[in-house]
Amino acid sequence: MSVCLIVIDGWGISEIVEGNAIANASTPVMDSLARGTYTTLDASGLAVGLPDGLMGNSEVGHMTIGCGRAIYQDIVRINMSLTEDTLKSNKNLVETFERCKSGNGRLHFIGLVSDGGVHSHINHLLALLDCAKLHDVPNSYVQFFSDGRDTRPTSGAGYIRQLLAHLDSIGYGQLASVTGRYYAMDRDKRFERIKIAYDGIVHGEGHVVDSAADIPGVVESRYNAEGDARQTDEFLTPILVKGNGRIEDGDTLVFIDYRADRMREIVEALGSKPQFETPRSPQGLYVSTMTQYKEGWTYPTLFPPQQPVNTLAEWLSKKDRQQFHCAETEKYAHVTFFFNGGREAAFQGEDRSLVPSPKVATYDLQPEMNAAGVAEKVAEAVRSGRYPLTMCNFAPPDMVGHTGQYAPTVVGCEATDKGIGVILKACQESNCTMMVTADHGNAEKMISEHGGPHTAHTTYRVPLCITGSRQLRDFKHNASLQDVAPTILQLLGLEIPPEMTGKPLLAD
Repeated sequence: MSVCLIVIDGWGISEIVEGNAIANASTPVMDSLARGTYTTLDASGLAVGLPDGLMGNSEVGHMTIGCGRAIYQDIVRINMSLTEDTLKSNKNLVETFERCKSGNGRLHFIGLVSDGGVHSHINHLLALLDCAKLHDVPNSYVQFFSDGRDTRPTSGAGYIRQLLAHLDSIGYGQLASVTGRYYAMDRDKRFERIKIAYDGIVHGEGHVVDSAADIPGVVESRYNAEGDARQTDEFLTPILVKGNGRIEDGDTLVFIDYRADRMREIVEALGSKPQFETPRSPQGLYVSTMTQYKEGWTYPTLFPPQQPVNTLAEWLSKKDRQQFHCAETEKYAHVTFFFNGGREAAFQGEDRSLVPSPKVATYDLQPEMNAAGVAEKVAEAVRSGRYPLTMCNFAPPDMVGHTGQYAPTVVGCEATDKGIGVILKACQESNCTMMVTADHGNAEKMISEHGGPHTAHTTYRVPLCITGSRQLRDFKHNASLQDVAPTILQLLGLEIPPEMTGKPLLAD
């Protein structure tokens, strides 16, 4: 018996047709699968370890699927430290403050500032500023990365004003810069983007304003500019406040994002060595991170990782079952690190395949991405007969959906459906059961309630399609992504480890 698990990135279920790139795409394969053994799964909020009502994301989606349980995500742990008023006594945070005070007294909070809740949350930054003041850190600066991807594209000016109001209310801290996440948060080794952010916050290269109070107006003027001069939050080139808010020798840095993947390059550039030419790098920096961004890094973390045991990949390895994980570059970490419960290294018997993502500025320019390449690799693995489990990710609905471009997202959904069809054929020829689900919603909602494009994830449920003759049991619980791994083990005839709290969904 073998199973092929397909995780579509950003494929939610919505009855609303207008602006729904999935419903308006030609998807004969998924349409056919939905007429077989089919249900929907909860992929947001508490079901995936997030705060109630919060949209899911690729990290928590793959982790919940791979772990067979809801792992309380870092945002929940951090939120609890705020509500319980324990952040101020966080051991590594206090040590970071003391190091800063014993040095030059200059502290920088660096990261994404919005309430999108995917990579960070503005409330965490505000609480950190309160703590810095409480601990008498002399000078705190905010290097603000603007969102516009997990939030509305022109909402950043509002978050800037919210931050400025907080700084004014506590009489402490300074906003030093604003840079779009497109430059500051690359994760695909596009170091020319990171260089633009780095040169802004280190060397002061960018649009300089006299006062932080001027920044919202500058941002809004870019929203309203014509042609190539127009910039939305994600794409803001550096805006810098005149003064001493650049990163200098001996400064202390706290990176505020809790999601790892888009922090690694900027942290490496500042904390280790830039992967690009620069006239000079600040020396003697002390770096702390909100969470662990990469296994093996020794930076102090405010919320160290919790390592789940007996994930699906680990359990199959213990049972001497071979497995194959595949994705293109943009989502490779999700089928490896996140799917395996936050573990970088492969388990014994786990083979991996990385398919290159296209090198384009934004994926609406090549909306098929490399779905065909992923499909080819997975079909080959299924036909080999070597693997009781093959699994993969299809990236286009999410990555193209994030651009807010409706027509290209339709194309991306169609390319994904075609790729699933290629794998389905291989599964049929190899007597392999195929399961198709998604990590969260996205492409089903391309129009915002406020007008204009919608570029964020959603809280819509996601599909679960299973080929073969097995039927669903009459379950009464809220089926969620937690149930995928136990159902795979049920199909493989393996016992379910006690750590998995998800439930198998098939009738005996």
